[in-house]
Amino acid sequence: MRIDFLGGTGTVTGSKYLLTHAGRRLLVDCGLFQGLKQLRLRNWAAFPVAAASIDAVLLTHAHLDHSGFVPRLVRLGFTGTVHATPATRELCELLLPDSGRLQDEDAEYLNRHEKSKHQPALPLYSEREAIAALKHFKDVPSGRECAPWDGWSWRLGRAGHILGAASVRVRCGGTSILFSGDLGRDDDLLMRAPEPAEPADYVVIESTYGDRMHPGSDPLDELAAVINRTAARGGVVVVPAFAVGRAQTLLHAIQLLKQARRIPEMPVYLNSPMAADATRLYQRHAAEHRLSPEQCSAMQRQTVIVSSVEESRRLNELRFPSIIVSASGMATGGRVLHHLKAYAPDARNTILFTGFQAAGTRGAAMIAGAQAIKIHGAYVPVRAEVANLESLSAHADREQLLTWLGAQGKPRRVFVTHGDPVAADALRLAIEERYGWPCTVPDYLESREL
Repeated sequence: MRIDFLGGTGTVTGSKYLLTHAGRRLLVDCGLFQGLKQLRLRNWAAFPVAAASIDAVLLTHAHLDHSGFVPRLVRLGFTGTVHATPATRELCELLLPDSGRLQDEDAEYLNRHEKSKHQPALPLYSEREAIAALKHFKDVPSGRECAPWDGWSWRLGRAGHILGAASVRVRCGGTSILFSGDLGRDDDLLMRAPEPAEPADYVVIESTYGDRMHPGSDPLDELAAVINRTAARGGVVVVPAFAVGRAQTLLHAIQLLKQARRIPEMPVYLNSPMAADATRLYQRHAAEHRLSPEQCSAMQRQTVIVSSVEESRRLNELRFPSIIVSASGMATGGRVLHHLKAYAPDARNTILFTGFQAAGTRGAAMIAGAQAIKIHGAYVPVRAEVANLESLSAHADREQLLTWLGAQGKPRRVFVTHGDPVAADALRLAIEERYGWPCTVPDYLESREL
């Protein structure tokens, strides 16, 4: 068996791992590169292998850095099946068309205002192409061994993180390899803990937080403090949040704080139709998260769902303490950009981030103290308070990653991926020091015979 690292190396985005054995090819994850321009350009570059030569795709979860390249792969000639858990497939039915729609809108905006170096500007894929790509999806129940081809099998186990997220153990030619996917936290407010790692000959483990521990503070305490001091200033809290996972965690946390009377009774707006649709899925996949049916209902009841463009525009004129939760989580696109343009220049307001911000994103720039950010071709001053609650992150930290890894026995080698270079190397060193296992941080397009 050979593995080719086609993404997720040196960065937390673009996850793609190609397994080849006995004339078959399986691509584990099919994610978009995001953040720095040199990474985003990889989405447009010639794909390293012929897309038509890939027999199947197996997704660990629905976030775009793991699934968002699927429509592009289909456009390039992929005709196989995309295997995913039922919840991942349902979330992709929301995320992928939305991704295509945003790209359509961005291209249309650039062409209308003549702001592109390319004439005309084109989307990586369109909403129509994303919808067509969904026909390739097939459900794979978690916990069941699947044998698609002679000598091949795989099993998915719960990874926490978001609905449907899975770790993947693949066997072929008598060799096994375990992909962690994005691992959730044992103490997550919303999701159940990841299942223990299964024994495997090789392990590919993420390292988003490989160089740090989550704060020991209570995330509800931190969230309440941010909301209360912003409300005292008469300001608005704008929360760029991933529509799947982080938005729901925030809504649940805000509901808990309101019930305990720890924050004022102030309106909460969810300005992301996709996030609203994703929130409804929590009722259908109750076994994967910690919320009761009553808590799921309360999370939706206390929130004003903003659907139309007109309603979204009116949110930019609020003159009273409020909370706006809107995608995207790193402020790379979506409706939240319009809210940043409206509220970032006013010191009464707060821009609240709730987790990891990839290099090259507006979120990373604001957390680093940028005095202005570029949105729609113009610079917007940042005078609002900027806060980041890493205690609300949905990723396992270094200790949780090590604990999960240690449950699976000694592999022949561990590959550390899906992390910035410092985080990946820190986790590599921690694995070698604690367990004494051979450990490698692979390079982009590196190939290994297993």
